Parts: sequence; C-alpha cells; structure tokens
Amino acid sequence: MGLLGFLVVAFLSVLNFVHGFPRFHHAHHHHGYLGPWINAHATFYGGGDASGTMGGACGYGNLYSQGYGVNTAALSTALFDNGLSCGACYELRCVNDPQWCLPGSIVVTATNFCPPGGWCDPPNHHFDLSQPMFQHIAQYRAGIVPVIYRRVRCRRSGGIRFTINGHSYFNLVLITNVGGAGDVHSVAIKGSRTKWQPMSRNWGQNWQSNSYLNGQSLSFLVTTSDGRRVISYNVAPAGWSFGQTYTGSQFRF
Repeated sequence: MGLLGFLVVAFLSVLNFVHGFPRFHHAHHHHGYLGPWINAHATFYGGGDASGTMGGACGYGNLYSQGYGVNTAALSTALFDNGLSCGACYELRCVNDPQWCLPGSIVVTATNFCPPGGWCDPPNHHFDLSQPMFQHIAQYRAGIVPVIYRRVRCRRSGGIRFTINGHSYFNLVLITNVGGAGDVHSVAIKGSRTKWQPMSRNWGQNWQSNSYLNGQSLSFLVTTSDGRRVISYNVAPAGWSFGQTYTGSQFRF
C-alpha cells in the first residue's frame, strides 16, 4: 500500500469516530451506532395509545412526562441485563417477512422488562414494543415479526434529570433523560459537605445513598456503559426536597 496510503486510511479511520462513537455513514440517519446488526424478534404490548407501557421495570414512571413517549420497548432477559440496559437506545428494522414488514426503521429506548414466558425466554433476543412503534415497522395483524437491531446513541433534549425520592439517610435518585450510550452503569454523589461517594443501584435506574445529605447542595457523577462520564455540579441546591426533579449536564452526542 505504501506509507502514504496507510496514513490516509489511518486518518479516515480516526474521522469515523465522533466523541468515541462510530459515525453512521448514511446521511439520512443521524444516530451513531454502537454495535453490529443482530437478529431478534419483536411483538407489541400496551394498547394503541401505549398507556399499558407506563411504569415498568426501569422505574421511569410516566414515559410521556419523562420524554420517552411511545418510542419504547420492554427487553427480554438476555437483553435487559437485570436492569442495567435501562435507558439504552436501539434501532430496529423488520426483515425477512415481506408479507408483514414495512420499510424503514425505528429507534426505541429500553424502559421495561419482558418477563420469561414464550418469546422472552432466555436466550432469545426479543423486543416487546409499544404498539405504535411496532406499527411503524410491521402490520398490526402480524403479531410477531423477525427484526434486526443494533445499539445507537441516544439523543435527548435538555440535561440528565435527577428525581430525589426517599427520606433522610435513604436518598433514592431516579436518573432519566440520559444521552449518549443512555444506560447508566455507575453513579457517585457528593454533598457540599461530603466527599464523593458511590451510590448503589436499587432497581431499574433508581440509585441509592444512605448518607445524610439534607441541607447540602448535591453533585452527581454519572458513568454509562461505554465508560464515558458526566459530572453535574450542585445540580440540586441546598434547599432541595424529596419528590423534586433537578436537571444537570448532558453527554455530548
């Protein structure tokens, strides 16, 4: 190839990565992808208005007010990773079933768990989509269709949101609206009078601290599955209260 050719290839390889994510070359699609296409199946649940998808095993509650809307999915055991996949984004495309498949793809956020029983049994890779999302890629009457999926970057509006629940000595913080990889794998918290201390994951994307942090402004260090980290300094003021939501920094997409 020669040295010059090698250098050109190396330079182009570097250009293919933006903020640590491979760039998706199709100009019509703005989601950078995080992995290869993988075979799976998809069904749907929750009704035509997706009302049955609210709540869920990730702890997000009202998916409309949290900004996820109907672009959501419940994941099978093999994908859910005991809740660590909550918040991750996936692009899905219906394949190999011309009778039922529709063209195009969808991007959904993991917000729920599809329990074992039928298609969601291990080791199946399965997405139980909200009905509106399913009907973007397949006809309703299909019921179940083969799909291919891949992880993509999550694009969020505004900063990461921290909802503080619990009580003194038990701070349970729900973390939502996470961009980039989307799935939070570790969190640290710092009161204005404490050092940084790790939080433990209670369930879904609810993270807990057993420290007494009342009356202190709170900072958070959020790490996603790709190892990238974002610090939100003093996101909750000293007068914070339980039940309130505070908005911090955000991952660059």
